[in-house]
Amino acid sequence: MALWDTVRLAFGTFVAHPMRSFLTLLGIVIGVTTVVSMMALIEGLKNEVNDRLSELGANCFQVQRLPFGAGNLSAAELARRPRITYGDLDAIRLQPSVLVAAAEDSTGGQKVSTSMRETRANVSVWAGTPEYFQTNSVTLATGRIFTETESMDARHVAVIGADLADTLFPGMDPLGREMRIKGRTFQVVGTLKRRGGFMGGGSQDNQVMMPLSAYTPLFGVRELRVSIQARSGEVHQRAQDEVSLLMRRRHGLKPMDADDFFVFSNESTTQMFNNISQVISVASFGVCLLSLLVGGIGILNIMLVAVTERTREIGIRKALGAKKRRILGQFALEAVVLSLVGGFLGVALGVGLSQLARWVIQLPTEVPAWAVAVSLAMSCGVGLSFGIYPAARAAKLDPVEAMRTE
Repeated sequence: MALWDTVRLAFGTFVAHPMRSFLTLLGIVIGVTTVVSMMALIEGLKNEVNDRLSELGANCFQVQRLPFGAGNLSAAELARRPRITYGDLDAIRLQPSVLVAAAEDSTGGQKVSTSMRETRANVSVWAGTPEYFQTNSVTLATGRIFTETESMDARHVAVIGADLADTLFPGMDPLGREMRIKGRTFQVVGTLKRRGGFMGGGSQDNQVMMPLSAYTPLFGVRELRVSIQARSGEVHQRAQDEVSLLMRRRHGLKPMDADDFFVFSNESTTQMFNNISQVISVASFGVCLLSLLVGGIGILNIMLVAVTERTREIGIRKALGAKKRRILGQFALEAVVLSLVGGFLGVALGVGLSQLARWVIQLPTEVPAWAVAVSLAMSCGVGLSFGIYPAARAAKLDPVEAMRTE
């Protein structure tokens, strides 16, 4: 009953001065909202990245000329980097730890048409050797992939994404039908399993896959890459080391020279993303701590005001036999309840913002339970830390002097 009375008094203080209480808790609300929403975004992106990276294939990695986003390289350094060649592909295939290797290239912003319909210039065209489907773990919905013979003969065959199939062949089976890319006719031999968007971007189903030998006469060699599958998980790292040493020898690099190519795998890319997410997490918690500090100062202020306003009440209660620990517990619990109200408001706002981001701009957000628990625990800690001084001050009041206060 004593605990319930204390909680009721705490909420009574909040209800009696709602605007003052809300402004006091605004720092806590902002801090908790920041943590919950940012952790929801990071968790969602992490799951999305892991799902998409799994598409590279088991025990697979890739060699390409440029790092993601060009890294910290200058324009001159980028220009000096040699391009990946078919000779590199043939040499990589001979490495002891390599099971298969595939060359691949891609371009975007293309139009695809049939005799009845035409897409906008937003179709991605991907091309590769037949091993591409294995090293990138591509999943078919219907039909088949192009064969080694079709690749060697530069046959105009293609596998298309689900969105492109819906656009060009609505209500029809696309297998065996023809479409045109840059004035050349291609026959559809397969369709891809629907994959959806990625990180709030455009659809990954609006694409065409064709033999690299048929792609090159249309688009040229833009940026050849090699995707590689190791013979097993045990030799995955050895395969990466073998390929890296091979590329360094082929490019004539000296022992102290930096690599002029980029190797990435599921593990390395996941580690890179985790490093970025850790920086964002630290920054988010920094903002949260500053906001909680502001909120804590507000709680300290409002509790000191509450002690002053209720000095006579405290004196009467102590005169009737209330112990110091009872008064201390009452005001400390009031501070904790007030801060928890701010914490719950911040959690609700953070969850709402993350859901809004998922719904409006299709960002992959997912609120982790630990972020909610940590946010509420931090709110509770702030209330207790900043509320203990006013509570101790109230507990130390002399009952006679307190009752004389007007």
